[in-house]
Amino acid sequence: MCATPARRRLHTGWSARLSTVAGATLLLLTASGLAVTLGPFHPAVEWGLLIHTVVGIATILPLVWYCAVHWLDYRRYQPSPVVLLGYVAGVGLLVCVGSGAVVTWQGIAGTRMSSIWRQTHLISTFVTLAGALPHVVLLLVRVGNVLPSSIKYVVHSSLLGSVGIVPVALLPLVYAGTKYDDTLPADYHYISGTERPFAPSLAKTSTGGALDARTLAGSRSCGTSRCHSEIVKEWLPSAHRYAAMDPLFQGIQQTMAKQNGPESTRYCGGCHDPISLFSGTKNIFVANLTGLQGYQEGVSCLACHSIRDTDLKGNASYTVTRPTEYLWQWKTDGAGRIARDFLIRTYPNEHNRLSKRLFKTPQYCAACHKQFIDAEVNRIGWVQLQNQYDNWANSHWNRKGDPRKTVECRECHMPLVASSDPSAGDTSDYNRSPNDGRHRSHRFIAANQLVPALQKLEGWQEQVQLTEEWLQGRRRIPEIEEKWAKGPIVKIGLDLGTDRRRGIIPIRVVLTSNKVGHDYPTGPLDMIQSWVELHVTDPHGREIFSTGTRDAQNFIAPGTFLFKAEPVDQHGNLIDRHNLWEMVGVRFRRALFPAYSDTVEYQVSCSGLSDVRGAQAPGEGDHRHFQIPKPTRPGRYTVVASLQYRKVDQFLVNYLLGPRSGITARVVEIGRAAATIDVSPDSANDLRLVAISQ
Repeated sequence: MCATPARRRLHTGWSARLSTVAGATLLLLTASGLAVTLGPFHPAVEWGLLIHTVVGIATILPLVWYCAVHWLDYRRYQPSPVVLLGYVAGVGLLVCVGSGAVVTWQGIAGTRMSSIWRQTHLISTFVTLAGALPHVVLLLVRVGNVLPSSIKYVVHSSLLGSVGIVPVALLPLVYAGTKYDDTLPADYHYISGTERPFAPSLAKTSTGGALDARTLAGSRSCGTSRCHSEIVKEWLPSAHRYAAMDPLFQGIQQTMAKQNGPESTRYCGGCHDPISLFSGTKNIFVANLTGLQGYQEGVSCLACHSIRDTDLKGNASYTVTRPTEYLWQWKTDGAGRIARDFLIRTYPNEHNRLSKRLFKTPQYCAACHKQFIDAEVNRIGWVQLQNQYDNWANSHWNRKGDPRKTVECRECHMPLVASSDPSAGDTSDYNRSPNDGRHRSHRFIAANQLVPALQKLEGWQEQVQLTEEWLQGRRRIPEIEEKWAKGPIVKIGLDLGTDRRRGIIPIRVVLTSNKVGHDYPTGPLDMIQSWVELHVTDPHGREIFSTGTRDAQNFIAPGTFLFKAEPVDQHGNLIDRHNLWEMVGVRFRRALFPAYSDTVEYQVSCSGLSDVRGAQAPGEGDHRHFQIPKPTRPGRYTVVASLQYRKVDQFLVNYLLGPRSGITARVVEIGRAAATIDVSPDSANDLRLVAISQ
């Protein structure tokens, strides 16, 4: 708006209405836009962003029209600092308007904000200010300028612009987000003092107090409007999601509450049910120890992504901080959901704080995947339970300081999958790029195919299929194939020989942990079972010996070679109901450390004897002896050995769900090996190994 001879009629001079509207609009858009960039995260700023967007959409054509008419009014003026500044401001404004339109469209209809367009919008704002402010100031102080009209322009533009700013201050008084009740129940029992309200769990909040159940719930809202819908779909049938709703967990928790009091179940809550734990649900006289808000979520999205600190103690040794809330945070439909999604996309910095390098480290997983019992729980003393982290840390999979040779927890259990999710891409990994079109799967595939099927969770069929593929070592993970082993997770081999003098075939089954990052099996070994099943058939195909079979009630035959643990209480009684709160030690434990092997030996006699010698006691070495009756005719004998796995033994299933429930944990064959032995027609002692196939 340059000075002009009075004889010319100007459409964008000081007194022109179009100039006043343009000035007021630019003032409002600049103030609200810079608040988003430079101001603190606050409901007023969020409301300001919404007003900024609405005003920007409504005035995009008037602003473009103003630039065009203003140029027509002053295009004949000779170049000068004022004119040049005007051109800088005009070009900056047009770029700002165009980039703002793109950013708005991405916020409404896209899934991810383009950082290039966002930066273009911001930079063009500063360019516009750098040109417009001195352009106007120089005109105001220039000699001969019509002061009354210029002052009137400044006053009117400022007042009109302020009309739009007033709602930014008032609207947060109407709605500023969810009002949380971060108080524990009045009858809350502090079993370890007020300094540790959630003991015996080591989990804590950054405030030291409670968190409203809604704080960490609402995981489905993360998947609305094409945001993290792929990740939510993966999480829904995962062990993290059903950690609290698992009927086996529910049964064990109720038993613990009856024996030790409801407050004792806080020990389990930090890892299985943090929403209920932090809201004070696990309390004296409470019947539903898993509160309704968190019952269907277990380890929710925010339960993980709100953790800001962990250590290596285990037992949920982490600190959770309430995540900053956007307006209409928990809406899953309607205008509120649309506005919430728009705010997150166009104002993403606070939301991006939910993703940190901390989540990518094995140490983060250790907070829950490492467990112990101490005197606070068993009233006796410290006992180590499952410990996946230390297993991994001390294994050959951990090459400190060399990520190209190290295989981390997330690389196995959260493999990269093709993705259109906004979180796709990463710059922090050596083998990732910002535009690789992949994200880490949130299925957390491991070894539990029982609960997803039992609960009929969304997508359970695929979860079960992927779990069984994982257990059998058939799951490919391309990004780590060069440093990860190939084949089954546990290799099974047959080592056969002959003892001609005694007419004995020694059978040695060799089990080698091949691609497991921690002990195999791992987890609560008092309920998990993995065992060797062996069958021997004669030349007629008749089975002459077997071990490791299951009866009609799904119980494993006595004397079977088992990987598992047998914990005991202080009186020496077996812990067989997952009543770990009574555990003081173990009388038997057998598992495979990464890359280590274990063996079980059998002996086949062809002497015609038919007695079967019993196995030695657990812990004294395992030698299973059997003898083949003298064959009616010579020929080829077949030996087949397999390694079986199930997540929960049948006794515990029956105890928790009832023997008439008909429920049983699905058995998966991890691997198998077969061999044949020829018996010569001349003598039963003439034994010849033919072939071994695996």
